[in-house]
Amino acid sequence: MVSPPNQLDAALGSGVLYVVATPIGNLEDLTARAAAILAGVDLIACEDTRHSRRLLDHLGIRKPLCAYHDHNEARTHPRLLSRLQAGDSIALISDAGTPLINDTGFTLVREARAQGIRVIPVPGPSALICALSAAGLPSDRFLFLGFPPRSSAARRAFFDQVAKEPGTLLLYESGKRMMATLEDSAAVLGETRQAVIARELTKRFETFLTGTLGDLHARLSADTDQQLGEFVLLVTGASGDEGAEQEREEARILAILCAELPTRQAAALTARITGGQRNRLYRAALTCQQAEAQTSN
Repeated sequence: MVSPPNQLDAALGSGVLYVVATPIGNLEDLTARAAAILAGVDLIACEDTRHSRRLLDHLGIRKPLCAYHDHNEARTHPRLLSRLQAGDSIALISDAGTPLINDTGFTLVREARAQGIRVIPVPGPSALICALSAAGLPSDRFLFLGFPPRSSAARRAFFDQVAKEPGTLLLYESGKRMMATLEDSAAVLGETRQAVIARELTKRFETFLTGTLGDLHARLSADTDQQLGEFVLLVTGASGDEGAEQEREEARILAILCAELPTRQAAALTARITGGQRNRLYRAALTCQQAEAQTSN
């Protein structure tokens, strides 16, 4: 049986948007408060009504559901705002975890707050926090990156932008792209960078694998079962020495190549050798070229 909402939730009355965290795998991770709110609201906005219905059936809750996802957000959130303004209470949930963390909902929350509608968070499961809490990597500073781009070139540029970040890097990835993401992250951040793979969190085949990016790529290559499921990849941040050494190596190679090749070609080849971002190296080559021209004048 679902218990009634607590005094705070009951006192707020109508016209409230609840942002409710739901389980990422184990249904028992739903808080009693979250269950009570789902049972008490007028409407539940969710990504996939079929997926959310299974959770509600498990709880014995029967409430109207409204699909709210990336593909219908523009036309759906005005209707949800109208219902909130009319006094209805709405729970916003995602398929798994905390809404808005790499999921739809930002626009609705922002506009609800702008219109004076009360927005109440109901905290609970989050895959990134779950992974960070048990990975054994530094947690005093971290950067969540969501899902990386799908193409290799875009992924490498993506990792290059955070190569010097000192905090632990966290990102989500699917099983079908995990090998490619490990390969590109190792190419840019270095094969010896320490990392952790957290797979299928809170589910039957939950797994934590620890090693260097190069080691993890080899381990997944050798075990196709470890390529299945949903992943959180955690990578240790860059040390100050590591970032400075990378910069020195890029500058050294770029200077040699600029003396022998056209600027654009030198930058492209330096990017291939070092894993650095081509556009950034091209700008550095132009700066170097301009400085040499001024010196010769």
